[in-house]
This record gives sequence, structure tokens and C-alpha cells, in this order.
Amino acid sequence: MNVWQIIIVVALVALALAWAIVIAYGKGRAAGRVAAQEAMAADEDAKSLFGDDIPVRPTERRLIEVLPEAVIVTNRNGLVHYASPGSVPFGLVSGKRINSREVEDILTQAASDGGVREREVQLPLNRGPFPSLTGKGIEAGQLRPSNTLYLRVRIGDIGDDLYAIFISDMSEQRRFEAVRRDFVTNVSHELKTPAGAISLLAETITDAADDPDAVRYFSGRISKESARLTELVHHLIDLQRAQSSQGEVNAKRISALAVARAAIADNQVQAEAHHVEIRLNANGKPEPIDSSDETPEDAEHAKNLTILADADAMQTAVKNLVENAIHYSPEHTTVAVDVGQRDGKVTIRVVDQGIGIPEESLDRIFERFYRVDPARSRQTGGSGLGLAITKHCVQENGGRISVWSRQGEGSTFTIELPAAPESGTSESHSE
Repeated sequence: MNVWQIIIVVALVALALAWAIVIAYGKGRAAGRVAAQEAMAADEDAKSLFGDDIPVRPTERRLIEVLPEAVIVTNRNGLVHYASPGSVPFGLVSGKRINSREVEDILTQAASDGGVREREVQLPLNRGPFPSLTGKGIEAGQLRPSNTLYLRVRIGDIGDDLYAIFISDMSEQRRFEAVRRDFVTNVSHELKTPAGAISLLAETITDAADDPDAVRYFSGRISKESARLTELVHHLIDLQRAQSSQGEVNAKRISALAVARAAIADNQVQAEAHHVEIRLNANGKPEPIDSSDETPEDAEHAKNLTILADADAMQTAVKNLVENAIHYSPEHTTVAVDVGQRDGKVTIRVVDQGIGIPEESLDRIFERFYRVDPARSRQTGGSGLGLAITKHCVQENGGRISVWSRQGEGSTFTIELPAAPESGTSESHSE
């Protein structure tokens, strides 16, 4: 091999080496570019969706806490990876697993087709005795715990064998819908019943025109139904007035004892007709019902029973309570009206020895037209609006009303109002 051949071979080898280096360098750059892109993507996944400088885990935790729904994250088999604090009261997790067959069924459907599934489920609850039966009572507007949970459950895939379960408590909404349905049904029935009775009785009188005794009897029935319809309309007007008087209460410094006396006087005739005795107490001591019989000693120990309220509204509220106590008390029993002051609060308490109220009705008796026993209410002439009016009258004067009751042992209704501050303003009495 001559010199030129050697030079050519060396040049070819050098060229091959150079080309191999170029190819390797290109591949390295491509691999590096891919690796860089993967690293950038991983870095993007590690960043928060809400900004580069936002910490991911604290933001996730806070986001879940402010969501209106409770959140549970599981795999397709119901093994729980995470449960938000809001999900704990629903009791859906036991031993790191979903314990509700209904929720498991929705999860299985979402896992099978990869879609989002949503359904409302009902879960029974085992609750102990209602706390109000221990003696304190239930305040108007306070809900009695239900024995059924109504939950809206929404489940969807959020990752590799990860499923988010969103839970909304629909129990209050379902209860409100039931109350609304009952109200529409009751008000329709209450208005139609006396109107229909009057129409029917008028036709009967026409047919019995030749029988004076029958005419007198049916005329009396018409008068009774007319009075019932008139009372219902008046109560509706009172309720509307109470509900529309927000911010327009004519509050004055008045005597709570005078309010109680006026309410008792309004019901005295009914009490005597039912053979029910009414007693009045002030700060734990008996008081005469008629203020003209009050002694200086009586006035002295009752002098701190003053409130800032609308006298007419409060008289209406207490009158309704005393009237109900009389209607639902057996003959020869006692209705007590106690007025007292303690810890800056003045209370007016109406206690009867009547039939009592079932536990399941305690949180509904302040609803419009709600009746525990509709047949008995119509027999006593009740409109189903008295306690609703009382609640509004008390609340619009800045007070609270609550009830304690047990069947067969009677009921206690308590109105609580702030005591009027010491002032030189003269008192306004309602006697």
C-alpha cells in the first residue's frame, strides 16, 4: 500500500468517526430535550394550578375545607385514601372503607363506565332521646333531629384508580319541602271546610223551611262555621301583620306582669266555662290577677319585671298561649302563668296540666296551620295559627319562645325577653 492509499484510508476512518460523533451528539441532544421536557412536565405537575408560588398540599386541604360538599377519595373497591372533616358526621367510613351499600353501588357504576354518577340516597340514623325531653325544651325554629339523612352523592374518576365522592346534605331542604306541602294542603283545607259547611247548611235550611226547630239548629251551625271562618281570616291578618312589622315594632317600657294580667283577663270567661283555674305568680310568689287587689308588698317584689316591647304584640302572644293551655287542659286543672326576672332576662311562662305534645311534633307546632291532633283542634275551635302568631310577636320584640312537653304530663311555653335597662322613663301598663 502506497502513501496515498494510506492517507485515503485514514481520511475515511476519520470521516466515519466524525459522522458517528455527529450522530451520537444529535441523539444525545434529542434525548436531553425529551428528558428536559419530561422534567418540565413533572415540574408543572408539582406546581399548584392556582400559581407557581402556591403551596400544593396546604392549598388542597384548604380548598376541600371550604367546599360546600364533604369529600371522600377512594379506589374502585371503596378503600378510603382521604375523608374530609365534613364527611365524618355522615358516618360513611368504617375501618378505612365505605360502609354504605348505596354509595358503593354508585361507585361501582362510576368505575365501570368512567363517567360521573349522581344520586340521592337515604340513610337511617340511630338517635338517642330528644334532648328537650330532659327539661330545657326546644326553641321555636330549632329542628328536632331526624332519623333519616337525605344525601346527594356525586362520584367521578380523578386519577389512576382514584374516585372523588362529593356529599351534600339535603335533609333540611327535604324537610322544608314537606313543610311547604303541608302548609298548602292545610290552608286549602282550613278555608274550604267552613265555606263548604256554610254552603251545605244553607241548602239544608232551604229544604227544612217548614221545620222551625231544624231551621234554628242549622242556623246555629251556620253561625258557628261563620265565626270559625271569621276567626281564621283574623288570624291570617294578625300573622301577616306580625310578619310584615319587621323594624316597625312600637317598643315601649312596659310591665311584663301587666301583659300577663291582660292576657289572663282576655281568657277568663273561657277558663270559667272549661272549669280551669288560672293562677298568676311573680318572681315565685302568688300575685292577684286583678291589679286592683295588688298590695304594696306585691308591687314591691314585682317591680323589676319590665321589658322594652310592643304592648299589643306581647299581649297577643301571651293571650294565645293561655288560650291554648285552657283548650287542651282537662276540667278542674290549673293553668299557671309565671313572670320572673333572672340574669338580665324577663320570662313569661305558661304551664298547663293538659294532654301534652308528642315528641315528634315539638319542632313543628310553631308552623302555620300545623296541628298535633286536627280533629281535637277543630273541636276546640283552633285555627292552627295561634302559635305561629305568638312566635312572630315574640321574635319581633327581640325575644325567644321555647316549649317543653311530655304526653300526659302537660306543656310549658316560655317567653324570654331582655329586661328593660334602668331608666327614668315612665312605665306603660296594659291593664
